[in-house]
Amino acid sequence: MSPRTNDGEPEPTRPASARPVPASGTPVSGAPASGGPLANPGRPAPHPGPGPASEEASSDTKTAAEAKPGDPAEAAPRAEALAVAHAEAGAGSDAEAGADTEAGVDAEAGTRADGDAGADAEVGHDAQDHGAGDRDTDDRGTGTGGELAVGGDERVAAVRRAGAAGRRWRAAQLSACAAMLAVALTAGAIALGAVRDGQNVPVSTAAAVSPGLLASGDLDSSITALQTHLRSQPRDFGGWATLGLAYVEQARTKGDPSRYPQAEQALKRSLSLRSDNDQALAGRAALAAARHDFANALDLADQALKQNPYNERALCSRIDALVELGRYDDAEEAAKTADERRPGVPVFTRYAYVHELRGDVTTARRVLERALAASTSPGDIAYVAAQLGQLAWNQGDYATALTHYARALAADENYLPALEGRARAQAASGRQAEAVKGLELIVARYPLPGPLVELGELYEARGGEGDAAKAENQYLLVDAWTAIARANGVNADLDTALAAADHGDRATALRAARDDWSRRHTVHTADALAWALHVNGKDAEALPYARQATATGYRNASFLYHRGVIEKATGHPADARTHLAAALKLNPGFSPLGAREARTALKTLEASK
Repeated sequence: MSPRTNDGEPEPTRPASARPVPASGTPVSGAPASGGPLANPGRPAPHPGPGPASEEASSDTKTAAEAKPGDPAEAAPRAEALAVAHAEAGAGSDAEAGADTEAGVDAEAGTRADGDAGADAEVGHDAQDHGAGDRDTDDRGTGTGGELAVGGDERVAAVRRAGAAGRRWRAAQLSACAAMLAVALTAGAIALGAVRDGQNVPVSTAAAVSPGLLASGDLDSSITALQTHLRSQPRDFGGWATLGLAYVEQARTKGDPSRYPQAEQALKRSLSLRSDNDQALAGRAALAAARHDFANALDLADQALKQNPYNERALCSRIDALVELGRYDDAEEAAKTADERRPGVPVFTRYAYVHELRGDVTTARRVLERALAASTSPGDIAYVAAQLGQLAWNQGDYATALTHYARALAADENYLPALEGRARAQAASGRQAEAVKGLELIVARYPLPGPLVELGELYEARGGEGDAAKAENQYLLVDAWTAIARANGVNADLDTALAAADHGDRATALRAARDDWSRRHTVHTADALAWALHVNGKDAEALPYARQATATGYRNASFLYHRGVIEKATGHPADARTHLAAALKLNPGFSPLGAREARTALKTLEASK
């Protein structure tokens, strides 16, 4: 039985530790849904999700005005700040599209008794919602767009020249996707009749909605095709499951948490048609992980694996959940099991991350290099190359990081993690002007916590006229984004703790860090809690957590810096010198502000010896 079918034991394939294998054809294979901060989308952890199909940036990230905050009085000012800043940045307003999106989900949920009519509302509204986004994708395909790629370096150009023939093929493919969208936009009236005339027996037309469709080159157009298909086959439980997974991926890659309620409705519909289908159970596990509900993600992944022990998405979500619950020994066993059952790019990247968390950078690099050699789709190439870039950046090897990011951007010029990673590597290499320009282009369209904080700190470090106000605006947008995320069911405590500790309300940072620690004990939550305690003057309480954050051997300069500062404050100068020096040796440009403060603290300690 083929490894692509996901319905039985796959053909024998060599695992990650043996040799490279062809990438799996399953859809939205997904980067690990991180319980680390949402700051670095696409990175295993910290941040949500995998390297699936090519993840083209299409519709603008929804503004705060489109969200439904749980506390309107608290969220409204933040929403207004996000909307204003987004508009001023030239990102445009998606208010009407966002309203349609929300209305579509509400209509589906509100007409559950007449499920098919509700399903049509969910599918039908989104064809219009994707219209603007797919025009962006088509522009990129024909070479008239790609604004986020502005400021690229010669490495990207060189890789692109080498792959010119492949990119011409991709442009033709994206043009075909645009044509598909044009058909979808005129199908609403026909779809309504088809849905209401649907049969009462669940069906699964796997060929029509093959998971491989989502690996074909463009996530948005694949979603449009699925929506068109589900109008004529509304009882295709497999199609609804695939659509739900696609929405999860779209939320992750575009930083748009408003897609999560849509994903939830699509997956619920799939399970209402067939309650034991492993595709939808695995999709719900992926959705729970994306929302940072890792205990539930683990339970759902286990349910899916009872139905199908070879479900790749469930195997991957199980690893993610165990990692993000701090159960690293169990995660390592889960990675080995997944590698035996479904070796391929999604499993390889998780296998590598589990080893990186243990400080085994050599194995992590080797496995990622094999994963890159096995990658064939633009999305997988971009994802794995960006992971290699992040691994190199963590070790302070900026030249290698930039080379990997160039490879990722040659495959997908708008791949957000590679764009953000390139800006970080440029800043650490002393190319601050390029880094600022790149991050400004990113946040104009994707106001996510990671690039917002990074840009704010670069403004602070630059210290020019008006830079302090610019930095403060970025930090306010982080608050607005986390409010939107919470309104759509995402647990954003870790993001809140990290951002607020340095650039917001310290009491809020500590409260969020304690809440996150109460649910899971990971190196990331330990570090966040240690730092939040420190900024609140509770260094004695912070020290054990700082030590726990570095106990696994994970090579992270920020963790070492935090531990060194806390040791200095608690009267352990020798240990403080050791860890501050280690942070700067490992990655001397780990943070625009943190690296500068680490050097100052180390000089003070050296002078007092």
